[in-house]
Amino acid sequence: MKTVLITGANRGIGLEHVYRFAERGIQVFAAVRSPTDAGELRELADAPGNFITVLPYDASDPAAPAGLKAALGDTSIDLLFANAGVMGDRNQSFGSVDVEEVLHLVRVNSLAPLKLAEALADNVANSANKLIALQSSQMGSIGDNSSGGYYAYRVSKAALNMVAKSMSNDLRSRGVITVALHPGWVQTRMGGAGAPVTVAQCVAGQQVLFDRLKLSDSGHFFNYDGRELPW
Repeated sequence: MKTVLITGANRGIGLEHVYRFAERGIQVFAAVRSPTDAGELRELADAPGNFITVLPYDASDPAAPAGLKAALGDTSIDLLFANAGVMGDRNQSFGSVDVEEVLHLVRVNSLAPLKLAEALADNVANSANKLIALQSSQMGSIGDNSSGGYYAYRVSKAALNMVAKSMSNDLRSRGVITVALHPGWVQTRMGGAGAPVTVAQCVAGQQVLFDRLKLSDSGHFFNYDGRELPW
């Protein structure tokens, strides 16, 4: 893998991926909502020997993908990793679902990755690795849902899984691999300190997965450790 673009790169899983990719000598385009506030990322980008470019990207802004395309031009992207996402209001139980909250999460978690992929599909298709990874969640799995609740988040991630499946069909003829990922329940601001999976474990597992994916894996849903998950 030679060139990676990752959204939501300023903290948690995204930032750890940038660290790991930089250690491997991979060129990273780190897309964040506010580059001026991403102090740790900018320090990493300024460190000698790293090939990191910090770019502005707000997943809630419909014009953001075009901005990235303009900045990148025809640069090949071996891995396009749509990692940015939001949990939203945690009070999403039956009887109290806020329709506007659901629509907001669908825009950010589902449609923003789709529009990002549309904008940069040529960059990915012209690369050696041709990989698009969408950071989803097992909470978007219909087959795994045995507890209910969290309607807005579940709906948005189920929609993202459908985006991944459809894109895998639409881009297969160009040799592009498209997968949905579950990072695990991770010790991030979203997952909380009591989560069983560390950020380092999640990222290490996902990078091993990235390195082994083939076109025959396109259209599948994977746990961070490489195990396939039900849709």
